[in-house]
Amino acid sequence: MPVTHEVFNQAGEPPAHDAFTGDAALLEAVSAFGAGWAAPHLAAVGARIGSAELRALAREANRNPPELAAFDRFGHRIDEVAFHPAWHRLMGMIRADRFHSLAWTEPRPGAHVARAAVAYLWGQGEPGVCCPAAMTFAATAALAHAPDLLARFRDRILAPGYDPRPLPPAEKPALGVAMAMTEKQGGSDLRQTRTTATRAGDSWRLTGHKWFFSVPTSDLFLTLARTGETISCFLAQGWRDDGSRNAVRIQRLKDKLGNRSNASSEVEFDELEAVMVGAEGRGIATIIEMAHLTRLECALGAAALMRQATSLALHHAAHRRAFQRALIDQPLMRAVLADMALEAEAALWLALRAAAATDAAARNPAAAALARIIVPVAKYWTCKRAPALLAEALECHGGNGFVEEHPIARLYREAPLNGVWEGAGNVICLDVLRALTRTPEAAAALAAELAPARGADTALDALIAGVEAMLERPESAEPVARRLVEHLALALSAALLLRHAPAAVAERFIAARIVHPALAFGAAGATGGDADLLARAAVIPDACPNA
Repeated sequence: MPVTHEVFNQAGEPPAHDAFTGDAALLEAVSAFGAGWAAPHLAAVGARIGSAELRALAREANRNPPELAAFDRFGHRIDEVAFHPAWHRLMGMIRADRFHSLAWTEPRPGAHVARAAVAYLWGQGEPGVCCPAAMTFAATAALAHAPDLLARFRDRILAPGYDPRPLPPAEKPALGVAMAMTEKQGGSDLRQTRTTATRAGDSWRLTGHKWFFSVPTSDLFLTLARTGETISCFLAQGWRDDGSRNAVRIQRLKDKLGNRSNASSEVEFDELEAVMVGAEGRGIATIIEMAHLTRLECALGAAALMRQATSLALHHAAHRRAFQRALIDQPLMRAVLADMALEAEAALWLALRAAAATDAAARNPAAAALARIIVPVAKYWTCKRAPALLAEALECHGGNGFVEEHPIARLYREAPLNGVWEGAGNVICLDVLRALTRTPEAAAALAAELAPARGADTALDALIAGVEAMLERPESAEPVARRLVEHLALALSAALLLRHAPAAVAERFIAARIVHPALAFGAAGATGGDADLLARAAVIPDACPNA
């Protein structure tokens, strides 16, 4: 009897691994940007992210997305969302890993870098839970405009626990915070907000419609509403102090392309009870503090997806054979994988440099000016590169990668999210131009950041010179804003790699992205440094046995 179901030439599940200590570039970046003190904590996070348990939980949370329970079985409106137990397990883990709090609870330099590294690791685990954790993290910046509110809620917002019960904030030891800004007429121009606020004693009542409200089960959330002719920022509780649901009417949960484990919703506010945050009429300026940090989160999330996709492609290629050789030993496949590894490493350095500038901003005006530019630059570029790299990583897996039970399919569907969250490409490029025109120190900060790279390569020097020429008149650069931001990203990435990465990595990046740029991964061809680059990128054990 012939055996027809013998399984061979399949890569199998990746073994458990430490996604932090096994990642040479991440170790170097964390140390270079002043967060080496966090290595023990990051190693614990890395071991969790690389575990079979977390992979299984992520798979279950995405296969069993949240469900809306608008009414109970007796007809009472409850506006609750039912999550699979895997979601709650993951939420408990991510809060225990201090994704949401590390930057605020460690009073020493490098705290934002350490937290960014946690975010980068969790972005390789399950991006769905990164959204509520990121909003909780970023909300602290907006609440700084309301010291009394921050003092009231801070300890429980930053607590490492997780409490999903639908209760008033006063009755819970740990709180999650969200934001609801986007309306159906558009999300980018917040001046078009139509939700209205009416004063009711010391608080306000909000009425309106929010087109996207991620995590509507949050204990607290920030939102925008009109107070007369101006727009103000407000904080609302999910549940009132008397235990009743605040006036958040969930109309539906969004059926999203990716990020399916997380609940994003469309809601009505019907006399929502809220309190004002910051000065009346300064709502956009207040909440933009939060949006700046969530834009950094987009850069980190996109870089994390590139890292994880490259790791999975390397593992597959090392254990799959074709034409009498492992895929990873085929010269053309090696060129593709090395190019992906190069892109993923450059994205890591750019995103963590943005986190380092954010970390130093409160102490150093030049760092603050740089952060104002490098965060949107990193957000734009990593979010543009992630979908292309994820498509290439899926192709490395062949048909296996196109099947939903494979994790690369889930990552592929996730890839566009960071590009549309917190401002799509054009909005982000215009924000860079706005920062350059309104923050005179920004151009000087960029020049200082690029100065160490001058003289390393004539093509890089020419790129920097071209950027500086465009920066001389940023007010007229709108038609070519994407080119400007792309060139800024390439120049900054090259400068960072020259300063911090092995020389071979920096030289290859300059050659493949600036001197002779190719449109497809691997099109630049193989080089003598492929083996070293692949070995450096092999976070999963045995992912590159012959490098």
